[in-house]
Amino acid sequence: MEEINIKEISKLARIKLSEEEEEKFKKDLEVVKKMFDEIDEIDANEEPSYHPIKIKNRYREDKKIEREKIDIFSNTIHKENNYFKGPRV
Repeated sequence: MEEINIKEISKLARIKLSEEEEEKFKKDLEVVKKMFDEIDEIDANEEPSYHPIKIKNRYREDKKIEREKIDIFSNTIHKENNYFKGPRV
């Protein structure tokens, strides 16, 4: 594991750190680096498992149902060609 140079990082970020802040950030960055090293060890050539159980969706077939026609436009004056007419936007 390569050494993390907090002084160089703080210089690039243009921030001043006290000695104790440098130690704190160094420990934090080492933890983050360890996490990335663990991620690097993962074999990415495996097929992803999106769901552990192979399930296929079963959809019902759409059926047309004849309904009794009701004049829904009888209570409005805002209608045009069997559509409700709304304000222009």
